[in-house]
Parts: sequence; C-alpha cells; structure tokens
Amino acid sequence: MRRTLHTDAGLLTDKQKDRLAALFADDAHVDVEATRGIYQRMIAAYREADRAHARQLMVKLIDSNSTGVPKPLTEVTTLGRTLNKRAADVLADFDQPGTSNGPTEAIDGWLEHLRDSALGLRNLTMMRPGVLCGLWSTNGPHLGAV
Repeated sequence: MRRTLHTDAGLLTDKQKDRLAALFADDAHVDVEATRGIYQRMIAAYREADRAHARQLMVKLIDSNSTGVPKPLTEVTTLGRTLNKRAADVLADFDQPGTSNGPTEAIDGWLEHLRDSALGLRNLTMMRPGVLCGLWSTNGPHLGAV
C-alpha cells in the first residue's frame, strides 16, 4: 500500500485506485488522504516544466497548508508550519534553475574521508600526518606544500 500511496495519481492502475478509494472511505485514514494530496501537489510542482508556473503551484501549496488545517491533522499542521518557515529555501529551487547540491556533497565526501583517515590515531600530533597522507593519496584536490 505504501508504494501505491507514493505513486503519481496519473500512473495508478484501476486496481490501485480502488484500493485507495477503499482506504480513504474509512474516516480513520483522513490524515493519510490529506498528506497524500499534499505530496501529489508537491510532486506535480517539481515536475512542472515551466519554472514560473511550478513556483506558483508551490506558493499555493505552502499557503494552503499554513492556515485553516483542521486540528486533528497534526502531521499536516506540522508540515504546513515547516513549509511556511522554509518557504524561501523551498521556492529558491524554482528561482535558480539548474541548481545542484553537488558541491556540498563533494565537500561532505572530503570531510568524511578526512574523518576516516584519522580513525585509530591516538592524538592530534599523530592525526595531522595521517590526514595529510590520506589527502595526498587521493585523486581529488590536494593541499599543496604543507
């Protein structure tokens, strides 16, 4: 059922649609239905080819979840608060086409490599040469003369 909930509404088979309808017929799952609706709208915004229209879709989504959410839907309320607080960050993706977190991931990879190079070394005096040797032995950017 989890896979069906994450499947784009346009890609569902008739059997999957029937299973979702049966699930959502029970009022005990109204929070799941609301969350799925938000998820579907968010995915649609990110898949939209026109960045300006996609941004408008996301602004609507953020605005609709910021206020007026019924009290029993605590998870949706929390999501709305988070989206509202982080709206500038979420919408920045639509303002800057082609953005990537690749550079951040690369730096994280180097930091992880440094940490792994220092494992098992007893103190800072022993760690510095070990870390530098580890940097010199990789194929990435080097520190140069140390």
